[in-house]
Amino acid sequence: MKVTCDFCKTEYNTPSRAGTSVRCAVCGNTWTVPMPARKNAFLMFFASLCALLSVIVFVIAVVVTHKPNPERDAPLIARVTGHEIVTNDDGARNLKVSGTVYNQTSDIYGMPDIMIVLRDADGHTISSQKFMPSATLIDAGGTSDFTYTLSGPVSPNIKSIDVRLVVDGGQDEK
Repeated sequence: MKVTCDFCKTEYNTPSRAGTSVRCAVCGNTWTVPMPARKNAFLMFFASLCALLSVIVFVIAVVVTHKPNPERDAPLIARVTGHEIVTNDDGARNLKVSGTVYNQTSDIYGMPDIMIVLRDADGHTISSQKFMPSATLIDAGGTSDFTYTLSGPVSPNIKSIDVRLVVDGGQDEK
């Protein structure tokens, strides 16, 4: 602890604690070591407030920078617009699914393959078929309609029809 003689102003570094008496080696003055000065509470509060404010600004900056962007994450969206059961020349009944692919960006995109997924009441996949749509490009902000007749007989357990875009070599995009 650093202490200063009250009389001659000589400074000492001493292991003495507050409240103990010390004697100056230069002038012989004796005094009691005072309590160390407390840090200014206002400055501590202000420093804490500044630290908290900088953390809040940092968190907001991270959240704004990394917020989901549907145009970037899924530029194309596919939806089923209708379905019907059709009978082919051999008398077999097949499911014909119609839908639309939406380009929600301001860029032109190549049309990916489309996968139609049939599900039962519990949401389990009954079957799925992938096909290549006739359109090759989809304009910025544009749409492209598709119609596909699934091969194989119609299952009576079909409760929902989903459509997915197959991008990047087989990765499905919802």
